[in-house]
Amino acid sequence: MTTPMPGREVRGSTTGRPLMAALDLFGRRWILRILWELQEAGPLGFRPLQQRCDGMSSSVLHQRLAELREARLVEQAPGTDYRLAPLARQACAALAGLSQWSESWAAELDGLDGGESTLR
Repeated sequence: MTTPMPGREVRGSTTGRPLMAALDLFGRRWILRILWELQEAGPLGFRPLQQRCDGMSSSVLHQRLAELREARLVEQAPGTDYRLAPLARQACAALAGLSQWSESWAAELDGLDGGESTLR
């Protein structure tokens, strides 16, 4: 599976539009979790990052980190920890608005079912 990139055909779109590539990349299992953990904890080595991600398999973590490095969202100098690249920090800031919206959405849906939440 190739890393989704602007200008390339991606899952669900043949246009190569940057937004579609971003949605494809962020929709891959564990990608957002890795970004969130690096945003919250700062630079992390492989094992600490794996532990923060509920012990995901090392092969999946290696694959996702390779994709994030290729997409220039995660950086790692040889022998150092993984850290968010500037593009990833911008993405996390942009996603913060979606996160806030999702809380409003959950509250709206929660109000429709008589207050008994099945969403959390």
